[in-house]
Amino acid sequence: MLRKEVIGDATLYLGDCMEVLPTLGKVDAVITDPPYNIGKDAWGSTSSWSSAGVGKARMWGVRPDWDVAPSAHLLGWIISHHAIVWGANYFDNMPATKGWLVWDKCADMTQAQAELAWSNIAPNARVFKRSPLGVFGNGGANDEIKVHPTQKPLGLMRWCVEFAKDMQIILDPFMGSGTTGVAAVERGKTFVGIEREPKYFDIACRRIEQAYKQRPLFEAEPPRQPEQLGIDA
Repeated sequence: MLRKEVIGDATLYLGDCMEVLPTLGKVDAVITDPPYNIGKDAWGSTSSWSSAGVGKARMWGVRPDWDVAPSAHLLGWIISHHAIVWGANYFDNMPATKGWLVWDKCADMTQAQAELAWSNIAPNARVFKRSPLGVFGNGGANDEIKVHPTQKPLGLMRWCVEFAKDMQIILDPFMGSGTTGVAAVERGKTFVGIEREPKYFDIACRRIEQAYKQRPLFEAEPPRQPEQLGIDA
Protein backbone atom coordinates (compact mmCIF):
# COMPACT_ATOMS: atom_id res chain seq x y z
CA MET A 1 0.00 0.00 0.00
CA LEU A 2 1.41 3.35 -1.03
CA ARG A 3 -1.14 5.73 0.45
CA LYS A 4 -4.38 5.83 2.43
CA GLU A 5 -6.95 8.62 2.42
CA VAL A 6 -10.01 8.85 4.68
CA ILE A 7 -12.80 11.10 3.41
CA GLY A 8 -15.86 10.97 5.63
CA ASP A 9 -16.95 7.32 5.72
CA ALA A 10 -14.86 6.51 2.64
CA THR A 11 -11.44 4.90 2.98
CA LEU A 12 -9.34 4.92 -0.19
CA TYR A 13 -6.14 2.98 -0.77
CA LEU A 14 -3.50 3.63 -3.40
CA GLY A 15 -1.94 0.25 -4.10
CA ASP A 16 -2.43 -3.24 -5.49
CA CYS A 17 -5.70 -4.78 -4.33
CA MET A 18 -4.02 -8.15 -3.77
CA GLU A 19 -1.84 -6.50 -1.13
CA VAL A 20 -4.56 -4.32 0.40
CA LEU A 21 -7.45 -6.80 0.62
CA PRO A 22 -5.88 -9.03 3.34
CA THR A 23 -5.63 -5.95 5.59
CA LEU A 24 -9.32 -5.06 5.38
CA GLY A 25 -12.10 -5.97 7.72
CA LYS A 26 -15.58 -7.15 6.82
CA VAL A 27 -17.36 -5.72 3.78
CA ASP A 28 -21.03 -6.20 2.94
CA ALA A 29 -20.90 -6.02 -0.85
CA VAL A 30 -18.41 -5.72 -3.69
CA ILE A 31 -19.44 -3.56 -6.65
CA THR A 32 -16.68 -3.36 -9.22
CA ASP A 33 -15.65 -3.08 -12.86
CA PRO A 34 -12.37 -5.03 -13.12
CA PRO A 35 -10.12 -5.23 -16.19
CA TYR A 36 -11.48 -7.67 -18.75
CA ASN A 37 -8.24 -8.72 -20.50
CA ILE A 38 -9.83 -8.23 -23.92
CA GLY A 39 -6.71 -6.81 -25.55
CA LYS A 40 -7.88 -3.25 -25.99
CA ASP A 41 -5.65 -0.25 -25.56
CA ALA A 42 -6.68 2.95 -23.83
CA TRP A 43 -8.60 4.15 -26.89
CA GLY A 44 -10.83 1.07 -26.58
CA SER A 45 -9.37 -0.18 -29.86
CA THR A 46 -7.56 -3.31 -30.97
CA SER A 47 -6.17 -1.82 -34.19
CA SER A 48 -2.44 -2.14 -34.85
CA TRP A 49 -1.68 1.59 -34.96
CA SER A 50 -3.48 2.25 -31.73
CA SER A 51 -2.01 -0.73 -29.88
CA ALA A 52 1.45 0.71 -30.58
CA GLY A 53 0.91 2.82 -27.48
CA VAL A 54 -0.15 6.14 -28.99
CA GLY A 55 -3.56 6.13 -27.33
CA LYS A 56 -2.29 5.10 -23.90
CA ALA A 57 0.52 7.60 -23.69
CA ARG A 58 -1.28 10.61 -25.10
CA MET A 59 -4.82 10.20 -23.89
CA TRP A 60 -4.87 8.29 -20.60
CA GLY A 61 -1.32 7.71 -19.48
CA VAL A 62 -2.11 4.20 -18.26
CA ARG A 63 0.44 1.50 -17.55
CA PRO A 64 0.99 -1.24 -20.17
CA ASP A 65 -0.74 -3.93 -18.08
CA TRP A 66 -3.86 -1.81 -17.35
CA ASP A 67 -6.18 -4.40 -18.97
CA VAL A 68 -4.90 -7.57 -17.26
CA ALA A 69 -7.84 -9.47 -15.79
CA PRO A 70 -7.96 -10.43 -12.10
CA SER A 71 -6.86 -13.92 -11.16
CA ALA A 72 -9.34 -16.74 -10.65
CA HIS A 73 -8.47 -16.64 -6.96
CA LEU A 74 -9.34 -12.95 -6.68
CA LEU A 75 -12.57 -13.38 -8.65
CA GLY A 76 -13.50 -16.26 -6.37
CA TRP A 77 -12.97 -14.04 -3.33
CA ILE A 78 -15.08 -11.27 -4.85
CA ILE A 79 -18.06 -13.47 -5.71
CA SER A 80 -17.95 -15.16 -2.29
CA HIS A 81 -19.49 -11.87 -1.13
CA HIS A 82 -22.64 -10.11 -2.21
CA ALA A 83 -21.33 -8.80 -5.51
CA ILE A 84 -21.89 -7.03 -8.81
CA VAL A 85 -19.03 -7.64 -11.26
CA TRP A 86 -19.06 -5.82 -14.61
CA GLY A 87 -17.50 -7.60 -17.58
CA ALA A 88 -18.02 -11.01 -15.99
CA ASN A 89 -19.07 -12.45 -19.37
CA TYR A 90 -15.36 -12.26 -20.29
CA PHE A 91 -14.32 -14.44 -17.35
CA ASP A 92 -14.30 -18.24 -17.39
CA ASN A 93 -16.07 -20.38 -14.82
CA MET A 94 -18.35 -17.75 -13.32
CA PRO A 95 -21.18 -19.52 -11.51
CA ALA A 96 -24.70 -19.48 -12.90
CA THR A 97 -26.90 -16.62 -11.75
CA LYS A 98 -30.42 -15.33 -12.40
CA GLY A 99 -29.29 -11.79 -11.64
CA TRP A 100 -27.39 -10.66 -14.73
CA LEU A 101 -27.42 -6.88 -15.10
CA VAL A 102 -27.38 -5.36 -18.58
CA TRP A 103 -26.23 -1.88 -19.51
CA ASP A 104 -27.94 -1.02 -22.81
CA LYS A 105 -25.87 1.78 -24.36
CA CYS A 106 -28.77 2.97 -26.52
CA ALA A 107 -26.50 3.35 -29.54
CA ASP A 108 -25.71 1.56 -32.79
CA MET A 109 -22.02 0.94 -32.08
CA THR A 110 -19.44 -1.17 -33.86
CA GLN A 111 -18.15 -2.22 -30.45
CA ALA A 112 -20.33 -3.75 -27.76
CA GLN A 113 -23.81 -2.23 -27.70
CA ALA A 114 -24.31 -3.49 -24.15
CA GLU A 115 -22.24 -4.58 -21.17
CA LEU A 116 -23.04 -7.33 -18.68
CA ALA A 117 -22.53 -7.66 -14.94
CA TRP A 118 -22.70 -10.85 -12.90
CA SER A 119 -24.70 -10.36 -9.72
CA ASN A 120 -25.86 -12.43 -6.80
CA ILE A 121 -27.75 -9.42 -5.39
CA ALA A 122 -30.32 -8.68 -8.09
CA PRO A 123 -33.31 -11.05 -7.84
CA ASN A 124 -33.43 -11.53 -11.62
CA ALA A 125 -32.11 -9.96 -14.81
CA ARG A 126 -32.36 -6.18 -15.11
CA VAL A 127 -31.63 -3.68 -17.87
CA PHE A 128 -30.35 -0.12 -17.46
CA LYS A 129 -30.55 2.21 -20.46
CA ARG A 130 -28.10 5.09 -20.76
CA SER A 131 -25.70 6.32 -23.42
CA PRO A 132 -21.97 5.87 -22.68
CA LEU A 133 -19.76 8.70 -21.56
CA GLY A 134 -18.13 10.82 -24.22
CA VAL A 135 -14.47 11.41 -24.85
CA PHE A 136 -12.36 14.58 -24.71
CA GLY A 137 -14.88 16.44 -22.59
CA ASN A 138 -17.98 15.34 -24.48
CA GLY A 139 -20.10 14.41 -21.55
CA GLY A 140 -22.51 11.86 -23.01
CA ALA A 141 -24.68 10.63 -20.14
CA ASN A 142 -25.65 13.54 -17.88
CA ASP A 143 -22.78 15.65 -19.28
CA GLU A 144 -20.22 13.78 -17.18
CA ILE A 145 -16.61 14.17 -18.24
CA LYS A 146 -14.80 10.95 -19.13
CA VAL A 147 -11.48 10.80 -17.28
CA HIS A 148 -10.83 7.03 -17.31
CA PRO A 149 -10.76 4.61 -20.27
CA THR A 150 -13.47 2.32 -18.86
CA GLN A 151 -15.43 4.83 -16.76
CA LYS A 152 -19.08 3.93 -16.22
CA PRO A 153 -21.85 6.56 -16.07
CA LEU A 154 -22.64 7.68 -12.54
CA GLY A 155 -26.32 6.85 -13.10
CA LEU A 156 -25.37 3.24 -13.84
CA MET A 157 -23.39 2.89 -10.62
CA ARG A 158 -26.16 4.58 -8.61
CA TRP A 159 -28.47 1.91 -10.02
CA CYS A 160 -26.04 -0.80 -8.88
CA VAL A 161 -25.81 0.64 -5.37
CA GLU A 162 -29.60 0.54 -5.09
CA PHE A 163 -29.45 -3.27 -5.32
CA ALA A 164 -27.31 -3.16 -2.16
CA LYS A 165 -29.67 -0.85 -0.30
CA ASP A 166 -29.69 -3.11 2.80
CA MET A 167 -25.88 -3.38 2.85
CA GLN A 168 -23.68 -0.72 4.43
CA ILE A 169 -20.02 -1.30 3.57
CA ILE A 170 -19.35 -1.25 -0.18
CA LEU A 171 -15.96 -2.26 -1.62
CA ASP A 172 -14.56 -1.55 -5.08
CA PRO A 173 -11.10 -3.16 -5.43
CA PHE A 174 -10.72 -1.66 -8.93
CA MET A 175 -11.85 1.86 -8.07
CA GLY A 176 -10.57 3.73 -11.14
CA SER A 177 -11.85 7.30 -11.07
CA GLY A 178 -14.17 6.57 -8.13
CA THR A 179 -17.63 6.40 -9.72
CA THR A 180 -18.77 3.53 -7.48
CA GLY A 181 -17.53 5.48 -4.47
CA VAL A 182 -19.46 8.60 -5.48
CA ALA A 183 -22.65 6.58 -5.89
CA ALA A 184 -22.09 4.86 -2.54
CA VAL A 185 -21.47 7.97 -0.45
CA GLU A 186 -24.44 9.74 -2.05
CA ARG A 187 -26.62 7.08 -0.46
CA GLY A 188 -24.95 7.19 2.93
CA LYS A 189 -22.87 4.04 2.48
CA THR A 190 -19.46 3.34 3.94
CA PHE A 191 -17.10 2.96 0.98
CA VAL A 192 -13.75 1.24 0.62
CA GLY A 193 -11.88 1.75 -2.65
CA ILE A 194 -8.55 0.49 -3.99
CA GLU A 195 -6.74 1.89 -7.05
CA ARG A 196 -3.16 1.33 -8.16
CA GLU A 197 -2.80 4.26 -10.59
CA PRO A 198 -1.86 7.47 -8.71
CA LYS A 199 -3.49 9.64 -11.39
CA TYR A 200 -6.88 7.99 -11.01
CA PHE A 201 -6.55 7.65 -7.25
CA ASP A 202 -6.20 11.42 -6.99
CA ILE A 203 -9.22 11.93 -9.26
CA ALA A 204 -11.27 9.51 -7.15
CA CYS A 205 -10.32 11.36 -3.97
CA ARG A 206 -11.48 14.66 -5.43
CA ARG A 207 -14.74 13.23 -6.80
CA ILE A 208 -15.65 11.50 -3.53
CA GLU A 209 -14.79 14.60 -1.50
CA GLN A 210 -17.09 16.61 -3.77
CA ALA A 211 -19.82 13.99 -3.39
CA TYR A 212 -19.67 14.43 0.39
CA LYS A 213 -20.10 18.16 0.00
CA GLN A 214 -23.20 17.58 -2.13
CA ARG A 215 -24.65 14.67 -0.13
CA PRO A 216 -27.29 16.72 1.74
CA LEU A 217 -28.93 17.28 -1.66
CA PHE A 218 -29.34 13.53 -2.11
CA GLU A 219 -30.38 12.85 1.49
CA ALA A 220 -33.27 15.25 1.00
CA GLU A 221 -34.63 13.06 -1.81
CA PRO A 222 -36.02 9.51 -1.44
CA PRO A 223 -33.85 6.90 -3.19
CA ARG A 224 -34.98 6.12 -6.71
CA GLN A 225 -33.83 3.81 -9.45
CA PRO A 226 -33.11 5.60 -12.74
CA GLU A 227 -34.35 4.25 -16.05
CA GLN A 228 -34.58 0.49 -15.78
CA LEU A 229 -36.52 -2.28 -17.43
CA GLY A 230 -37.10 -5.52 -15.57
CA ILE A 231 -36.76 -8.83 -17.42
CA ASP A 232 -37.60 -12.09 -15.73
CA ALA A 233 -34.76 -14.55 -16.07
